[in-house]
Amino acid sequence: MADGSEKNAVVSNKKVIFKDYVSGFPKESDMAVTVDENLKLKVAGDSKGILVKNLYLSCDPYMRLLMTNRSSEIFGPYTPGAQITGFGVGKVIDSRNPEFKEGDLVWGITGWEEYSLLKSSEGLFKIHHTDIPLSYYTGIL
Repeated sequence: MADGSEKNAVVSNKKVIFKDYVSGFPKESDMAVTVDENLKLKVAGDSKGILVKNLYLSCDPYMRLLMTNRSSEIFGPYTPGAQITGFGVGKVIDSRNPEFKEGDLVWGITGWEEYSLLKSSEGLFKIHHTDIPLSYYTGIL
């Protein structure tokens, strides 16, 4: 993005959609991969959004509970037809939030997709220590 031309680009955004509540172990058929063809690599000027290119996504045991019609103390169940969310690590592509700037590495709750447009910075954290693999930020350690 050295010349800024990519910020006006429109890209496709592959994402994983939760199809319906699960009983037993989740199967690949309980999810679907869809593609949005018109994602702008620019946050609208009237928001405080943060556009993140996801680099790593976690798949954690608690997510199985969210695939049932029960909720946890922290998260409600996934909504059929909506994208799956979970912990992820990404790089800020564009931001209207003063706490984050282009190029920042971050971790927090993101969508299971190539790019996530986060409406607020709640639950999003800057990565200051890059001397460990970035994938470590998705796990318990």
